[in-house]
Amino acid sequence: MYIFIGGIPASGKSYLAKKISDETGAFALDLDTVREEMSKDSKLEYWVNFFFKQDEEKYLIETSCEEHWQNLVKQSEAFWPTILSKVKEVMQSHKSAIFEGVNILPHLAKKDFSFPGVFLLGESFNEIFERNKQDPRWGKTEKLQELEARLFFNCDRTKYKEEAEKYGYKTFTNSEAAEKELIHLLNF
Repeated sequence: MYIFIGGIPASGKSYLAKKISDETGAFALDLDTVREEMSKDSKLEYWVNFFFKQDEEKYLIETSCEEHWQNLVKQSEAFWPTILSKVKEVMQSHKSAIFEGVNILPHLAKKDFSFPGVFLLGESFNEIFERNKQDPRWGKTEKLQELEARLFFNCDRTKYKEEAEKYGYKTFTNSEAAEKELIHLLNF
């Protein structure tokens, strides 16, 4: 059996995938790690480094939520063929697996995944901010990490939730509740 975990950065997707993998023996693949491989593809390099090439403070302050979401959608759609290839590769060699990553958007999962999944949205801004400080996604300073966490929590969270509900996927703010659902979906 196969499942996926999508959702906002710093919401605990990797932690949850590893925990379920340890409990069930299912293989866990963090699809964000595929970016290094994608950076070697000249057609994908633009999107691999898109956010890192921005003036971060300007982007985080001046970019509207809608513009940011469209950037994430375009990035995810550019990455999707490579992600699908990796998913198929894992499915050929593992009887059960958990796929997780920020670029699993509900409309893409609905179109191409033949297995279920959930979306993690994070419990609070403070939780996302603290996780972002511990493992920075982009920002090198605490001020930038806070702005980034606000974008994740106030923008990405809303967009993932709206799209997940549109396509019939469950969303969770609490990883324990998500874990129970995912274990059920894996049929363990």
